[in-house]
Amino acid sequence: MSSPTQAGGNGGEAAGSAAAQDGDVTHPMKAFASELSKLQNQVQALQSTKLQEQVLKLRESVKAINERVQAAAEDLRKDAPTGMGLSTAQQAAAVAPAQESAAPVKREKIAKMSAEVKDDNPYSRLMALQRMGIVKDYEKIREKTVAVVGIGGVGSVACEMLTRCGIGGLLMYDYDKVELANMNRLFFRPEHAGMTKTDAAVKTLREINPDVNFESYHMNITTVDGFDNFVKSITKDGEGKESRVDLVLSCVDNYEARMVINQACLELEQNWMESGVSEDAVSGHIQLIEPGYSACFECVPPLVVASGIDEKTLKREGVCAASLPTTMGMVAGFLVQNTLKYLLNFGHVSAYLGYNAMKDYFPTMEIQPNPGCTNTACCKLQVKYADARKQRVVDKEAADKAAAEEDKAGPLHEENEWSISVVDEEEGGGGGDGAGGAEEQPQQQQEEQELAEGVHFSMPKADVIDAKTLEENAVETNDEEDVDDLRAQLEALNAK
Repeated sequence: MSSPTQAGGNGGEAAGSAAAQDGDVTHPMKAFASELSKLQNQVQALQSTKLQEQVLKLRESVKAINERVQAAAEDLRKDAPTGMGLSTAQQAAAVAPAQESAAPVKREKIAKMSAEVKDDNPYSRLMALQRMGIVKDYEKIREKTVAVVGIGGVGSVACEMLTRCGIGGLLMYDYDKVELANMNRLFFRPEHAGMTKTDAAVKTLREINPDVNFESYHMNITTVDGFDNFVKSITKDGEGKESRVDLVLSCVDNYEARMVINQACLELEQNWMESGVSEDAVSGHIQLIEPGYSACFECVPPLVVASGIDEKTLKREGVCAASLPTTMGMVAGFLVQNTLKYLLNFGHVSAYLGYNAMKDYFPTMEIQPNPGCTNTACCKLQVKYADARKQRVVDKEAADKAAAEEDKAGPLHEENEWSISVVDEEEGGGGGDGAGGAEEQPQQQQEEQELAEGVHFSMPKADVIDAKTLEENAVETNDEEDVDDLRAQLEALNAK
């Protein structure tokens, strides 16, 4: 039999089951919140631990650095005894000037050249040329502009020399880039590799002398466009009519580029200097070319070109020309020296100067223009300046004659306080006809010689002793006494 309590019991179980279902719905949310709270606490604890570890590592790093600093300071104190006994602040103050002096010195611009002798005046030794009378006005170099075509072994060194001399403007032309193969030459450095030669030159030269106005032209002048751009760049306002440079220096290494420069300078009636180094690197030359006055480069072409051989066919794969920095440096020096004389009007400007290193031979010559030159522009200028060219020859002959007469004018020094005289060897060697003349000549020189006041001969000269002097200084002798008697007398004297 079933009892009510059982029924009720069943009902209670049902109710409890429903209540349990409701509890199952809310329990996962609470569990999730609890797990999330635990996870956050763990993350915070982990972050705190990592932060502490990082702080510890940082402290250890600081400690290690401090130990190294102290060790370095100790080494400095050992190496510099004079610094011992100084406080840390005093030592720091003593080290500061050394750090400042180690900083690179930057060359500032200078508005006006000065001859004042100072350690920070880069122009004092150049202006000394003016003080010594070599150059009338050296500062005029700042008014001059030079174009250098070819920034290679000769051109780069020429640019540096002109920069250090204080040239006013410097235009540089080249189409090539710096390579490590160029390191056997002067000027360029390994860090320039990959740069255009003109940009590398400007970078270096501007640090040497910021007073110079540099212009960099990375171009090939042997192309049609390159020729036009080259002519425009060296003319006023780029019109290609009137040159704005005082001189063009050719430092290229091929005939084609020289012909381009020659043509441009003929069209502008621009004076230029050509330079070159031989393929074997042991000879070179420089040449001044004045359109209409001297031979142009086409008047007297190189032997290879005159023989009808194409220059490009001479180059062989894997074979290069020799290159010596010594020869190139010397040719660059000759070139810039001639340039300075030309620009500042001093000394003799060489029309042609060669150099042979094998024999130390320096040939010079003047090359007259060729009436049969194949360049029509050159022939026209020859006709234009024919009279002026003849007048220049007359003036040169007159100057040479005046210089010769000046040499014969007489002694350089009118006053001769110490009676110094120069006697011709042919006259002073007793060249008289008889013995009597040879004996009388020294005595005549003695009589003519006038000593300065307070100066006299302490003893008579051997070649002018007269009979009276001999009589006064004569020693009496007795020919009758023999050697034995004289020896006996000497022994007696010694015995005393």
